[in-house]
Amino acid sequence: MSHDSVPQDQGPAPRSGSRKKKAPRKRRGLKITLGIVLVLLIAGAGTVYWMYRDLDNNITAVDIDSKIDEKERPEKLPTSGQNILVLGSDSRAGAENKELGGGGAVSGARSDTAMVVHIPEGRAKAFAISIPRDTLVTRPECEKSDGSTMASAERVMFNSVYSQVGPACVVKTVEKMSGVRIDHYLEINFAGFKGLVDAIGGVTVEVDEPIKDSSSGLNLSAGTHKLDGKESLAFVRTRHGIGDGSDLGRIGLQQQFMFALLKEVKKQDLLGSPTKSYKIASAATESLTTDSSLASLTSLAEFARSMNGVDPANMETIMLPVEYDKADPNRVVAAHPQSDDLWKAIRTDATIPESAKKSPATGG
Repeated sequence: MSHDSVPQDQGPAPRSGSRKKKAPRKRRGLKITLGIVLVLLIAGAGTVYWMYRDLDNNITAVDIDSKIDEKERPEKLPTSGQNILVLGSDSRAGAENKELGGGGAVSGARSDTAMVVHIPEGRAKAFAISIPRDTLVTRPECEKSDGSTMASAERVMFNSVYSQVGPACVVKTVEKMSGVRIDHYLEINFAGFKGLVDAIGGVTVEVDEPIKDSSSGLNLSAGTHKLDGKESLAFVRTRHGIGDGSDLGRIGLQQQFMFALLKEVKKQDLLGSPTKSYKIASAATESLTTDSSLASLTSLAEFARSMNGVDPANMETIMLPVEYDKADPNRVVAAHPQSDDLWKAIRTDATIPESAKKSPATGG
């Protein structure tokens, strides 16, 4: 996977002042990458683990700790809770990823989906804090893959950090903006997402209103649809056919899809079908990148067992409270004090106040 610098994403089309923004529907569930990881962990945690040992080489490891000075990092949680940074990358490396990513002459990759997954002490629930990719952030000084240093910069778009400096800098950026220590890193690219859905046999979704997005190629009428891998990718990436055309509008669709994906996995009883479970695990690991400590099926299975008490029904997705930037209405910035209160609750493994879940940019 290439981490060379690429031009910044141009972001959503300018908002019309006469068009009322539609807030994404509030749903419980997870976003793209976390669902893929959960499916993988379910497969790897079964009693037929011996079948999966040869998949270890599929997993790519990235050494996060060696690229971040320990003295610059936040304190670990005061409890046994865990914080995981989960990314869905739009890598254009390889013919399949290029096709799925929308083609064009774009090289490298960006973080198309990003969330901090907080698992409180007790492992009975989980929270996924979604960070809109159009969020303007301060990127700290970071070490690049070639050993050189990239100076810090203000007001850079969050999803450009991955392409310009790599995953370790994304971790460092998130830790700087939140004060939250990241314990683990997980990433999957477009091809892995498509392959996973196809391995499952498709995912059924309910569409309340017609969606037509020429950019993603999605054209769905209202009603029930069973989506294959390519259609599912278009579904979770579409934004121009819903809401105000921004990255904020599609978060509701991504949450809806994850709920449907996890429901499909549960219905198929993958632990009772080793062959199908292996096929799904293989599809997921081929495009999976983790921090060094999780880069094996053994480590992933142990991690899964430590979260046995987490029921998908008790997982909640919260969008980072943001507001539209005053200088550039096509970008958003963290809203205060809501975002401060949210990160403080995560840092202390405390209950997240309802007021910290409200985003001015969506009106709720």
